[in-house]
Amino acid sequence: MIRILTTPVFGASWIVPGVVWTDTDGVKIDAHGGGIFQHENTFYWVGQGDGDNVTARMYSSTDLLNWENRGLQSTVGGMWRPKLAKLEGGFRKLDMEIALQYALDEGCWRIMVILVLILMSLQIYGQVSRHVQPLESTQIVGGYTITQPAVYLPPNNYSYSDTGIFRDDDGTWYLLTSADHNTLQVNQIHTNGTIGARINSLTGAPYEAPGMIKVDGIYFLIVSGKTAYAPNPNKMFWTTSINGTWTGPFDIAPNTTNTYDSQNSFELAVEGSECTTYVYMGDQFDATGSEESNYVWLPMAINSSAKTLTLEYHSMWKVNVSTGIVSFPTVAKRHEAEHAELSGRAVGADCEHCVSKRAVYGNCNWLVSRHSTVTFHNVTGTGSPQWMSFQYTVSNPKVANLDYTTQSTNTLPPPHPAGETYISINNHSVLKLSSLNSRAGYAKIVPVEVTLNRGDGNVVEFGAVGDEDFEVEIECLEVYEEES
Repeated sequence: MIRILTTPVFGASWIVPGVVWTDTDGVKIDAHGGGIFQHENTFYWVGQGDGDNVTARMYSSTDLLNWENRGLQSTVGGMWRPKLAKLEGGFRKLDMEIALQYALDEGCWRIMVILVLILMSLQIYGQVSRHVQPLESTQIVGGYTITQPAVYLPPNNYSYSDTGIFRDDDGTWYLLTSADHNTLQVNQIHTNGTIGARINSLTGAPYEAPGMIKVDGIYFLIVSGKTAYAPNPNKMFWTTSINGTWTGPFDIAPNTTNTYDSQNSFELAVEGSECTTYVYMGDQFDATGSEESNYVWLPMAINSSAKTLTLEYHSMWKVNVSTGIVSFPTVAKRHEAEHAELSGRAVGADCEHCVSKRAVYGNCNWLVSRHSTVTFHNVTGTGSPQWMSFQYTVSNPKVANLDYTTQSTNTLPPPHPAGETYISINNHSVLKLSSLNSRAGYAKIVPVEVTLNRGDGNVVEFGAVGDEDFEVEIECLEVYEEES
């Protein structure tokens, strides 16, 4: 028996852009447009719960891999792209001090207990009806209520759409907004939680989804173009002071990738004992920006001297939150496509950019039926969830919204205007690769998590459907070592 995991309930071992990320209960994570706040050894991820009337939802993690759902944080719906800030550097709590006092009238010492009230607050800021709506709580998790009215942005009372947040080295917090009138602006947040003066802006182009990170005294601002839920090439600007002139724009990824089909949400610094890793948090939205959208998180290469910031694309990766070191999975076995069983009109040919210099080519006239496939034999399974990846490219990754999961392995659906790759394991159901990883067709390496039979007897079949112009080139199937 084989089971393909589209929502694995086991602990996550890797950050995998494009797959369905689930919380520790096995439920799909719903926190788009969010950001992360770290307190001590715990990371708190707050984003919009699209499946719950766009209400701020929180998850927590100690490793950036396994996320516990901490629930909706307020009853305020329609709050877009919420971000969390801890003002005044602490919390509202009672602290206890013990002191000795000499009593002259009694000729003895007294032990005195002094209770100190420390006034601090946590705030969630988000866009509600194109206003800034602050929510306040005295604790990180839960209890966020409206203590201040929603406001337009100073100084011109602009309405706005997207929310970002940034904390400077001196503890000052700033609200980043995509204001109307094509103005992206930076406003200081007062210690009482109110929105203060605009201290910087970027005008002249339709930008949104702002995020900021500071490295060695250089402020890097990341923004997206305004193309609704369709991805576009996100850009970077830099300046040497929070109120300085912005220099840019610069690409943060190859232009043709459309920021690896994502939109910026937040920039996270993971400060480890050996190095600091900077993480780009992006959303891979579907056509309507629904809760079915996925996530693209990637490490960033930042050179403050050269004033450069570039996303480093990895299909599977993770960062050790203690050391800051990024690592990648180890390949247990590589199955070359040219050595697989080829049926129908699938053929092996030279491939200059492939590791083995060979690959299997075909268009959908070749790979369109059960009689034209690439079948890998003797694939080792553990009997538990494990990762494997298909390394292939297609001529056109855009696919029609068709469901192949109900088709039998002998009656694949007819071609449609674009195309789709599929897999079948041990002669069970045909599944779209894009349903397992939404980066399928866009990235050359497409990891999926599956549960195979234990042992070396597993059979993995790869094929495609589409019109005659939908070309496919598959190089290999790789099976990864399991984490101990």
